[in-house]
Amino acid sequence: MLGPVILAASRSDKMRRLISAAPVTKPVVDRFIPGETVDQVVPIIRDLTGKGLEVTMDVVGEDITTPEQATAARDAYLDLIERLKQLDLGTKAEMSIKLSMFGQALEGGHELALANVRPVVEAAAAIGTTVTLDAEDHTTLDSMFAIHEELRKDFPQTGCVIQAYLFRTEADARRLAESGSRVRLVKGAYKEPAEVAYQQKTETDKAYVRILKILMEGEGYPMIGSHDPRLISIAQELARKAGRKLDEYEFQMLYGIRSDEHLRLAAEGHRMRVYTAYGTDWYGYFMRRLAEKPANLLFFARSILTKG
Repeated sequence: MLGPVILAASRSDKMRRLISAAPVTKPVVDRFIPGETVDQVVPIIRDLTGKGLEVTMDVVGEDITTPEQATAARDAYLDLIERLKQLDLGTKAEMSIKLSMFGQALEGGHELALANVRPVVEAAAAIGTTVTLDAEDHTTLDSMFAIHEELRKDFPQTGCVIQAYLFRTEADARRLAESGSRVRLVKGAYKEPAEVAYQQKTETDKAYVRILKILMEGEGYPMIGSHDPRLISIAQELARKAGRKLDEYEFQMLYGIRSDEHLRLAAEGHRMRVYTAYGTDWYGYFMRRLAEKPANLLFFARSILTKG
């Protein structure tokens, strides 16, 4: 399977230098990451929301090694919020945050990440929007869920992400659904051991449906993070059976992937949110997108063959 190989490459400094230097890389990366600065992505936000779509913004960069870098990540999000305030989009533009960027893996990282993320959540609430905490590898999840629970005491709209390929996720989904949380369900993009995660796509897909049923029948707000046409159809049917209105759940897809489907779902009246990343430290994010979906890798390979 190519996925684990690509994920290993995402952690390789040698591969980072090689891929970053390739002439074809930038135009391919631009498909998934439309800018490096807030100024560059503001027109993208305007364009997407002008088409009836919603966005969740991710400032990319996870290799944090000092508290100062974590503070800089926090400030990057606060700068983004200032720009979103001017656009006055409310919940049409929310933010996604990886706690690793906020210092979670450093000494005293749990407390540091909570201290850094709280002002971002407060600032988001002040402009009428919210934050979703992204899931990372399984060793970080207890900390992420604890921070999520703490933030929800004052900001109950704070969301989190769960990953269908982890064995623990059905139990996590039940707990979050009972508490009325906003929850984004994804398949999962990190290489996890067989002791904690399904290794076969078919098993992950089955788990995704089971978990989505829990979320749809619960008290929370499900966010379906998938590009899979079959899972999207199943999600619509589960929502119908659960008696959910179109504004009581939403679909989420990555910027640059199945853009026609974004517009189709929005035209049908669904809430369709586009996960849009930006920033200079794009390499890890880009490589995981390749690992998640073979079509992304084929797109990259064709670009190399035709432009290299």
